[in-house]
Amino acid sequence: MTSFTPELFAALALFAFVSSITPGPNNTMLMASGANFGFRATAPHLLGVGLGFGVMVAAVGLGLGGIFAAYPQLHTVLAVAGAAYLLWLAWKIATAQGLSAGQGSGRPFTFLQAAAFQWVNPKAWAMALGAVTAYAPRENYVANVLVVSAVFLAVNLPCVASWTGFGVALRRFLERPAALRAFNIGMALLLAASLIPVVLGLLGGG
Repeated sequence: MTSFTPELFAALALFAFVSSITPGPNNTMLMASGANFGFRATAPHLLGVGLGFGVMVAAVGLGLGGIFAAYPQLHTVLAVAGAAYLLWLAWKIATAQGLSAGQGSGRPFTFLQAAAFQWVNPKAWAMALGAVTAYAPRENYVANVLVVSAVFLAVNLPCVASWTGFGVALRRFLERPAALRAFNIGMALLLAASLIPVVLGLLGGG
């Protein structure tokens, strides 16, 4: 039994939608993958994002968040590792060549790669910690955390699928190599720009 009121549940669903649909590393990468590889080839990637993040929310709520609160230096290590990995991914996107169905010089993320990526994604950590601390009542806490995880799973999947679909819709405009290269560079720059809050937090000691 959970402790959710209809008002709290509605607020949680709205938070999940806004945080899932707005630009971030996952959505930027999914749009680029949709444009380069198509929806079917990107499907394991988007499922890995949705399911992986749902598991992450549950794990954070059931204990990992407390570990990071007790040892804040681990958060700094995570932020640095995540930033370095995101910059590498930005480089891979910027240098991708040609539209593909999943073969050739590049390939989309697998399900496991996308799920694992959530643990080094700064936006995912912020979303998970914010969701659990703000929307999981202390009474019947474990059940409430599972509800938060389930809501994010239900809301996040359609949101990330829409970003993938948007990328797929752009494919016909990106058949010229110059147009595709410009698109990929733009996506890489957006992915790198998503690190600005992380860098500012590190420089400010946050």
